[in-house]
Amino acid sequence: MSDTGKPTVLFVCVHNAGRSQMAAGWLRHLAADKVRVLSAGSAPKESINPVAVAAMAEVGIDITGNIPQKLEYETAQESDVIVTMGCGDACPFFPGKRYEDWELTDPAGQPIEVVRQVRDEIKARIETLLGEILPA
Repeated sequence: MSDTGKPTVLFVCVHNAGRSQMAAGWLRHLAADKVRVLSAGSAPKESINPVAVAAMAEVGIDITGNIPQKLEYETAQESDVIVTMGCGDACPFFPGKRYEDWELTDPAGQPIEVVRQVRDEIKARIETLLGEILPA
């Protein structure tokens, strides 16, 4: 638990431009201020995937202002839950943290129809995660 008393969830993928940004957007939207949300990438891109931005905009979530971030040791260390999405060995491991590895299609280069499916699968996983980390 962070100093704020809220659980901190970190989403990590390679480029921090699609899956992890959509997951962070969903968690911020669904948890409001009950969870601290972070996202990062092992090799971040310059900008977010525009198709991911468009898919999230369709459900009323604006991630256009997000900027891909480099995964830092400290960011992972301060997180309670670390959700990886295909970053493999680039993700640091800390004993006592909760880890989940979500196998999701990489939206890079995919048409909007595929990215919508990824978006909706991420939402379902976020709803399950929220039910597990927040008291009823």
